[in-house]
Parts: sequence; C-alpha cells; structure tokens
Amino acid sequence: MVGENVNVGIYKIDDAIEMAKKAGLDLVEISPKADPPVCKVIDYSKFKYEQKKKQKEIKSKAHKTVIKEIRFGPNTDDHDFNFKLEHAKKFLADGAKVKAFVHFHGRSIVFAERGELLLLRFAKELEEHGKVEQLPKLEGKRMNLIISSKVSSKKK
Repeated sequence: MVGENVNVGIYKIDDAIEMAKKAGLDLVEISPKADPPVCKVIDYSKFKYEQKKKQKEIKSKAHKTVIKEIRFGPNTDDHDFNFKLEHAKKFLADGAKVKAFVHFHGRSIVFAERGELLLLRFAKELEEHGKVEQLPKLEGKRMNLIISSKVSSKKK
C-alpha cells in the first residue's frame, strides 16, 4: 500500500480499508497483477476530476483541421478562376485544407473532362502553397479535388 501520510508496506485488506477510512480517503487498486497487488490511498473523486481535466486540456490543444470548399462550374472563366484561386491561397496560408469541386448541372456532365482540366489547372497553380491530397474524382454530379496546406504539415 502506498499513498499520502501512509507508511509504505504490505497490509491486510481489512487494515488497509480501515486506514483509508480513518484518513477520510479511498483505497484504490493500482496494479492488480503485481504480487502482492498495489493499492493507493487517495481521494478518488479528486483523482477522477484531475484525469478529466487533463483529458480536456489534451483535447483542446489538439490541432483541428478546417476544410474550406471552393465551387466551380464546368464553364468557369479566367476572372472567376483567378478570384477563387486567391481565396484558396489565403485558406492554405492559414493552414486549412481546400476542397475544390466542379458541380455539373443537368446535361453539363457531358463536359466532365472540362471539369477535370479545370481542377488540374487549379492544383498546378497551388503547387507551391499546398500539396494535392486527392486527385480529381467524379462522385455523382460533382468532381472533387482536395489540397492540404504545406503550413499545417510543417507544424506537425
């Protein structure tokens, strides 16, 4: 048995429980597979509170990935393309991922190769700001491309 204000030693279970009660604390088994099992005299509710607090702190320090979406049409012209490209550069500089997609309306799905060329051009323009995580892939009426930031990969 170990703990605060307790002489470290081997005690009978009844004696250990009695010592914990006198101290107004709980007897907690720490390593049951040891020979003899190790128990600690602590305030169990305070111990659980501290554990929860540590877990919350670890969770708050974890890096959260932000995904920004940029939408194109299959016939997006140069001005719109450049405008959205500047937004994507800013998002990547902030450490976010960019999900660019071309949405095909009605019969425009016939021009799927236009959408793919547009996304490949977009990826080529952003080469120095981020790396392509997923190449253009057609899913239903959308063709997606995912680019992750080079800034976030340096932080890790």
